[in-house]
Amino acid sequence: MSFEFILSQTDGRPMYLQIIEQIKSRVSVGDWPMGFKLPSIREMAVATRVSVITVKRAYQELEREGVIVTQQGKGSFIAEIDDLSVQLQHQEMQNLLSQALLIARSLGLNSNDIKQIINKLLVEDNSQSIGEDK
Repeated sequence: MSFEFILSQTDGRPMYLQIIEQIKSRVSVGDWPMGFKLPSIREMAVATRVSVITVKRAYQELEREGVIVTQQGKGSFIAEIDDLSVQLQHQEMQNLLSQALLIARSLGLNSNDIKQIINKLLVEDNSQSIGEDK
């Protein structure tokens, strides 16, 4: 399993946040299962061309969030939590919906407007799903 990451200087987010996002993404889609051994901090720093301090900060944040566990002398591993990938998917969806709500509010939409839009999207999605099942 590779640990090639694409980090962008023009992203605007700090590199450690980009590393966190990409690790969570790998866990979320099942590329890195429970117990998967992450590259060492030094290996990840070399692979991503960032400082050891940046990778260490990313790993510490992931550990604080319960996504990884670190064992002294052994390394860091994806936490062995049932449904971790599902939890991360839900967390990502909640973050995206929170951003969408902020945008909707900035456009002057009220709660009813937002609910109507979401319901319309769900109906359209359901119609598409039914059409695909045929």
